[in-house]
Amino acid sequence: MSDVTEPARRQRIVDIHAEPGSREALEAQHGQVWDTSEMSKDFDAIGFMAPFIVVNRKSDGAKGSLEFQHSPRFYFNFVTD
Repeated sequence: MSDVTEPARRQRIVDIHAEPGSREALEAQHGQVWDTSEMSKDFDAIGFMAPFIVVNRKSDGAKGSLEFQHSPRFYFNFVTD
């Protein structure tokens, strides 16, 4: 079975990791940033396909997605459905 999103996801991974961001750099570009423990407090993870993770926000149940970089692991760019 073919994944039609794979080329776009692979390119986004390259873009994100071209210059792995510090927390401060990511906040300047995307707003709020979460480390793994902060993300787990605010969201329930539903599934992921790097560099995206689908989540439910615990405060209001809103379903959305975050992007993440691997190292250092930060989550950012929360977008609701």
